[in-house]
Amino acid sequence: MTQLELAKQGILSPQMKHVAQQESVSEEIIQQYVAEGKIVIPANVNHGNLVPCGIGKGLGIKVNANIGTSSDYGTIETELEKLRVATHFSADTIMDLSTGGDISTIRQAIIAASTLPVGTVPIYQAGIEAIERRGAIVKMTINEIFTVIEQQAKEGVDFMTVHCGVTQAAIARLKHQQRLTDVVSRGGAFLIGWMLHNDQENPLYEFYDRLLDLARKFDITLSLGDGMRPGSLADATDRAQVEELIIIGELVERAWEAGVQAIVEGPGHLPLDQIATNVQLEKSLCHGAPFYVLGPLVTDIGAGYDHITGAVGGAIAAASGADFLCYVTPAEHLSLPDTEDVKMGVIASRIAAHAADIARGIKIASEWDRKMSVARKNLDWESQAELSLDPEKARQVHNKYATTGPACSMCGDYCAMALVEKYLGISAIRC
Repeated sequence: MTQLELAKQGILSPQMKHVAQQESVSEEIIQQYVAEGKIVIPANVNHGNLVPCGIGKGLGIKVNANIGTSSDYGTIETELEKLRVATHFSADTIMDLSTGGDISTIRQAIIAASTLPVGTVPIYQAGIEAIERRGAIVKMTINEIFTVIEQQAKEGVDFMTVHCGVTQAAIARLKHQQRLTDVVSRGGAFLIGWMLHNDQENPLYEFYDRLLDLARKFDITLSLGDGMRPGSLADATDRAQVEELIIIGELVERAWEAGVQAIVEGPGHLPLDQIATNVQLEKSLCHGAPFYVLGPLVTDIGAGYDHITGAVGGAIAAASGADFLCYVTPAEHLSLPDTEDVKMGVIASRIAAHAADIARGIKIASEWDRKMSVARKNLDWESQAELSLDPEKARQVHNKYATTGPACSMCGDYCAMALVEKYLGISAIRC
């Protein structure tokens, strides 16, 4: 049985118990929200070394890191190193988006090495194999799409992005909308090209029950993809995006009825003043299913610094009710991320998630900040480093200039806390 089916029957799985312990939330709450579809625990029955995590209502905000090769660059070794870096800097999940090299072998190596839940976008492999066999993505067959999904499920993929909401109706909205940046979702583009060329409905929508059967068999969490997400602020919250979201809301209900866990993917590029509205739309239309956002990026001009534009949007989205942040790296829009980009992307999204956790009353997050404040009060530089997201970086920056006293080189003899402590008579404090 799936985690959802177990929870509906009042059964606490080992995965639910683990999430409850990790999150300091009661087992009864975890079981209730998993049963209601408001928490998911991506845990393929074939992912043997998985350490489960929960995503959704009442839990800490989770961060996903995308890795994977491209047609231009990448090997098993580069992707395993990215996995190591992402795990070290506290990503919660990994997605393998490989489109170059031996895709299956790379994915299998990542799953074998990862204790984090692993996600994929199966339409990538199906489309690329169609090019290799017949010269074009539009020549892939429906059976080939589902064969790839089943193959990845058997290998242990925990969650899959499937663009089931990209329907002919959504494409009609897109045509009428006349967007500035059209479609920026690669998986969405693969399917739209196939649908228009073959004049058929999206097979992932038309044969959704077939997809649900596979997901239920292996307990794959369906990440209902946003193929119509806006790729620029000019296209934010338009009719094509909302049309897809309405369809996804209906598909969430069908997944739950089939005993399948589901999360909903969201934009994309959004101005600050539309982020909360988008979260509210998803929670309403999709019945409280966990919301997974890419960023969102709050400006289009951050090239080279989009880990920052994404973190700004991610903090607001998560504080407004989003549950899961897909990191954005400095390489976004420019190139394939390397290991340093992965590190910067994870840390930026981790900061956004932590800030939102504090706003949402997650006690563990607030306690962490208090410990850091005590260390700063005490001018305890090693404790400050240990409590930071990147201890090595913190030590490096602190030691950049030599100091003669206990304060840092910014204030030297004129440290505000040291001066006030002298006059207030307040000594170092404990947590």
